[in-house]
Amino acid sequence: MVEPADEAPLLFWAEGPAVSLPQPEPERGGWSLAPGGGAAWGGPGELPRGPEAEADQIVAVFVVTFDPRSGNMVEWCLPQDIDLEGVEFKSMASGSHKVQSDFIYFRKGLCFGLACFENMPVESELERGARMKSVGILSPSYTLLYRYMHFLENQVRHQLEMPGHYSHLEAFYDDKKGVLPAGKGTSNSQPPVHWLPSIHRYMYPEMKITHPAGCMSQFIKFFGEQIFILWKFALLRKRILIFSPPPVGVVCYRVYCCCCLANVSLPGIGGTVPESKPFFYVNVADIEMLETEVSYVACTTEKIFEEKRDLYDVYVDNQNVKTHHEHLQPLLKINSADKEKYRRLNDQRQMLMYSQEVEEDCSSCEEDLFILFFMEQNNRIFQTLMEVSASQDKTLTADHARGMGLDPQGDRSFLMDLLEVYGIDVMLVIDNPCCT
Repeated sequence: MVEPADEAPLLFWAEGPAVSLPQPEPERGGWSLAPGGGAAWGGPGELPRGPEAEADQIVAVFVVTFDPRSGNMVEWCLPQDIDLEGVEFKSMASGSHKVQSDFIYFRKGLCFGLACFENMPVESELERGARMKSVGILSPSYTLLYRYMHFLENQVRHQLEMPGHYSHLEAFYDDKKGVLPAGKGTSNSQPPVHWLPSIHRYMYPEMKITHPAGCMSQFIKFFGEQIFILWKFALLRKRILIFSPPPVGVVCYRVYCCCCLANVSLPGIGGTVPESKPFFYVNVADIEMLETEVSYVACTTEKIFEEKRDLYDVYVDNQNVKTHHEHLQPLLKINSADKEKYRRLNDQRQMLMYSQEVEEDCSSCEEDLFILFFMEQNNRIFQTLMEVSASQDKTLTADHARGMGLDPQGDRSFLMDLLEVYGIDVMLVIDNPCCT
């Protein structure tokens, strides 16, 4: 029986900048565990950068309120001329009135947002007994938003208790404001945002645990062996939509974790495939935008999305992973190789916990273990595929599949899709099993 995840905020993370690229550093490469349990990738010509290297880039701060007569509305914002259309629904998720507080990550055009929501009972017939507000920010990079979580939580409480007093938010914006690159804006009509398809290209997240178990460990605990179903869909760059009722904050972390499953640190891999995009929270206002996407991971609280099958390939409802595409149905089955990988993952976790408890070795953490586990698994698959592709006969056998940690029969359709998606010139000779 899979245990449900805790619905508390799980962690904050920081990642290399999404706007400016790291400066070259000659002849450096490989993964290394950093002090405090973080890890950094330093590939040739790539210099790891810490959170301190990333400048503040807050391009907007805003207050959203729920008006009993008008619904969600932007009550106040800086700068006053910025396009915030739709933010009133992104920062106050559908169904939020059922929870006391929440936090929401979302995408707005070229920017990412973080908003903290709170619902306060009031003795007011005009407000129907409840005052609901969200205070949020926009930035070109979702990786620095975590810094301001506590500030936003304090400010939404302040706005509920003292509506209309914005001096703290004004001072915050004056101190942290950044400028979008020329010609860039928050509108969806702008050119495509520059995504980071693989975290290793810049910097592995330095994770600061704020919960007894971290984001990735809770993610895997929640899905159990099904994590390897999601892993395959993530590697194949499918459109993955996660449904959950509020609170949505913990589900936004699942979106992030799902993208992390597909990291590959081998050069030259994935250059022609769609990038794995963390869209975080989406609602009906995003339907037109989602219709144009070929790969993304997102979450929603709106059940109507389940009926709109043209918008997604994989639908995740609580712990139920499903797809309406017939050719993807075989990927929903957990095979013997998946079970073995899950057992190995848990064994490594137990060894880590033992070393931390008995040997007091805190040089690495669960988050390192999980993300590196999947990265090494992905690297092994693509390393084998590239070697076979470069060989004379280009034949991929059952022994190759087992060497990659895959089930020759159970993962046959996954391998076929993988070769097609990544454009790898290999001949698969693993026979399809006869009907039994």
